Amino acid sequence: MVNQKNLKTIVVLGTGGTIAGTATDASDNLGYRAAQVGVAQLMAGVPGMSEVLAGHALVCEQVAQIDSKDMSFAIWTTLALRVQQHLAQDDVAGVVITHGTDTLEETAFFLHAVLPAALQLQKPVVLTCAMRPASSLNPDGPQNLLDAVALARTDGACGVMAVCAGVVHSALAVQKVHVYRPDAFSSGDAGPLGFMEEGRLRQVKNWPLTLSHQAAISSEKIATIPAWPRVEIVMNYAGGSAAVVAALLQPLPGVVPLQGLIVAGTGNGTLHVELVEALQRAKQAGVRVLRASRCGEGRVLPVAGSVFADSKGLSPVKARVALMLSLMIDACCGADHSRSDVL
Repeated sequence: MVNQKNLKTIVVLGTGGTIAGTATDASDNLGYRAAQVGVAQLMAGVPGMSEVLAGHALVCEQVAQIDSKDMSFAIWTTLALRVQQHLAQDDVAGVVITHGTDTLEETAFFLHAVLPAALQLQKPVVLTCAMRPASSLNPDGPQNLLDAVALARTDGACGVMAVCAGVVHSALAVQKVHVYRPDAFSSGDAGPLGFMEEGRLRQVKNWPLTLSHQAAISSEKIATIPAWPRVEIVMNYAGGSAAVVAALLQPLPGVVPLQGLIVAGTGNGTLHVELVEALQRAKQAGVRVLRASRCGEGRVLPVAGSVFADSKGLSPVKARVALMLSLMIDACCGADHSRSDVL
């Protein structure tokens, strides 16, 4: 029998995505419209949810309703503030976020970086998603939602993570690696945190005792910043040139000047000689440059005498988020605060 004193609340924050998408034809898994079903309706339609909740309360809140390819900094800020507020409540066991797959890894990293470590080390924040719309003949969203709620109420679970197709990934490692399969995510060579099996977590890695890549800036402070620093991503490839970097350095009316560049290098962050020259000119113009890799696994290893700093194991898209946060901290608190944790 369930002890009523141990019952808490699971909060589900909806942001849209394929998981809330619909198509006119149930066999159409491509021509759907994302973000059509509200999160409360989505959760109400999941068979077996009451059994997974096992008496715990469920609270749904619609934070946004978008296709995640259109994710914005404003939504990130609102989402972080709402997650933080809910986590601070004693009766909340954890937070689940429904999200599109396209930018899930970036949102997960952003939340990991900005949510207070003290809260993250006590309670879980679980992002989940779907590769098939809610109207599909065989939607993957319902099982992912069951797994996310079960994970959110797992004793000892903590930190920001994602669960998709029964696999639990940390915010630092998760990345989308397939354009169509339901098991579209991987943790690369870091490996997953665990697996959800029949409503239970089979854990294969320990929860983090400490958190890395934490930004020394609060969500509340971020909310006061009128325009985020502009950081772009360029890639190294055969026949690369200086043209893209030169174009990005040109001022545009109404556009924030370029402040940072992430370069997705080949292999261990190697760069075409013409691209190196262009990036050096950008650095001399005050643009911060970080070297990442376009490879899906591994991390860029530091090279003695390298002109550009490496991304400390972050993928290009996560390094971009980290650099934006670092530049915010530079502007708010001085450069000495930004180099130690988030990058």
